[in-house]
Amino acid sequence: MKKRQGESPNKMKIALVHDWLVNLSGAERVLSELHKIFPEAPIYILFGDKKFVREYLPDAYVQPSFLQLIPGITKLYRKFLFLMPIAIESFDLSGYDVVISSSAVFSKGLVLKPKTRHICYCYSPTRQIWDLNTIQNSKFKIQNSIGGHFLRLWDRHASDRVDEFIAISEHVRQRIRKYYRRDAVTIYPPISLTRGPAATHPQGAPQSAPWGSPSRVTPRSSYYLIVSRLYKHKNIDVAIEAFNKLNLPLLIIGTGPEKEKLKNKIEKGKDIKLLGFISDEELPDYYQNCRAFIMPQEEDFGLTPIEAMSYGKPVLALRKGGAIETIIENKTGEFFDDPIPEALADGVRRLNENYSKYDSGFINQHVQKFSADKFCKEITELVYNN
Repeated sequence: MKKRQGESPNKMKIALVHDWLVNLSGAERVLSELHKIFPEAPIYILFGDKKFVREYLPDAYVQPSFLQLIPGITKLYRKFLFLMPIAIESFDLSGYDVVISSSAVFSKGLVLKPKTRHICYCYSPTRQIWDLNTIQNSKFKIQNSIGGHFLRLWDRHASDRVDEFIAISEHVRQRIRKYYRRDAVTIYPPISLTRGPAATHPQGAPQSAPWGSPSRVTPRSSYYLIVSRLYKHKNIDVAIEAFNKLNLPLLIIGTGPEKEKLKNKIEKGKDIKLLGFISDEELPDYYQNCRAFIMPQEEDFGLTPIEAMSYGKPVLALRKGGAIETIIENKTGEFFDDPIPEALADGVRRLNENYSKYDSGFINQHVQKFSADKFCKEITELVYNN
């Protein structure tokens, strides 16, 4: 494919850079929105899954680095972390006026010409080498500690190459200041999921089951919902243990390496279902018909509870991270303070006690500040007017 250069209406040449394209998460949803804002901008990545790119960015020009040549890179990439700083530095972006990196890990490390302005939309300073660097597999502790030390040195140095940081939340803005000694402007990620019919009042029973097979859950049940990747730090096990005790229906949407362990934690006879991957076309129905959304983990922002609130649904969340900025206690949801089953179960009890007080219209209106239109306006103003 012939290489294209992204051009704005005033002929400003723009490129987008993202770490990798393998799975659909909040970062990939944001990249999709950036692509809508700058449709002519090529997207540079370290590597990607071709099927994933065709499905989610079908009209984008996507250019991978030399890492794409490694067989099985999309599954074995953790073994090649040491090559990723070299790969991100290898891109020649000298023909662009503005480069916007959509960075969770490596994209901030671009080496650009002085005339090229580098704006980094930062999801978080790399947690694996900063906040979580002491949580390592003991079998590889020495290897990981040495590798982590050099990655921290590179990451800190790479942050100096960025002209302007955008943080996804005030929480992340504080972490950028702490680890990178840089200030940032906060622009919240947008709701990108297409909204279905207007949500019913939280007191209302769901109109219909959103799935075809009644084996997944009892039709018309007033279930609680989790949408998350299944990783240890997501605390899905805490939610399962709490709902085992509560004996309430819980649907968990998402995939990940903890799936089998989580399945084994579900007690016999409990109405807790692991549904796996659900497409964006089906997902709105699950939000629409749930009683409330549960977020048991700390997130730097947390897009899924915003999506749930866009349907007027209250949220129960761990009182940490970005949730503190997006949820209004007693108005749009409740908090629990410790990631343990007892605290989460108590939070469900309080949520149910206050259920009649939640106003779905207020909840929906509250999340309008996270709209795609607002995101587009703030991004374009920063790119074109600064």
